[in-house]
Amino acid sequence: MSTQSSARRTRLTGHFTYAGWEERALGSRPEGAYPRLAHAAVTNAFAGGIEAETTCAYTIVYLTEKTGTFTGMELLDGSVDGRRGTFVVEERGSFDERGSVRCAFEVVPGSGTGELAGLRGTGAFTHEPGQESVPYTFDYDFG
Repeated sequence: MSTQSSARRTRLTGHFTYAGWEERALGSRPEGAYPRLAHAAVTNAFAGGIEAETTCAYTIVYLTEKTGTFTGMELLDGSVDGRRGTFVVEERGSFDERGSVRCAFEVVPGSGTGELAGLRGTGAFTHEPGQESVPYTFDYDFG
């Protein structure tokens, strides 16, 4: 874990692992037809500057078998830099033919509870094929 502070924001780093992934197709598109929609329910475990168990809901647009975009909401229950509570992040990302996933996320205003009330922040991650643990960055402050 790394922590860097600036005059306004603190940067945290760490990693997360997928604990579960359940995906189902949406709509009645024939097999192999694109674009197509899917929904995924995902659980993650964060370590580092964020220590949390999470629940995510993603809507995925497959443009081809291996490429597309997604949006989602993730509820994090744990701590940020030692402060306990819960908060929600909104995510937007894409995946490419190689299997790389890029995602940016932002704290949903007003979603922080407990010691995380007033939390504001943005972050990102890139997952490369074969990685078991995904590195993230998170820049935050309190409003």
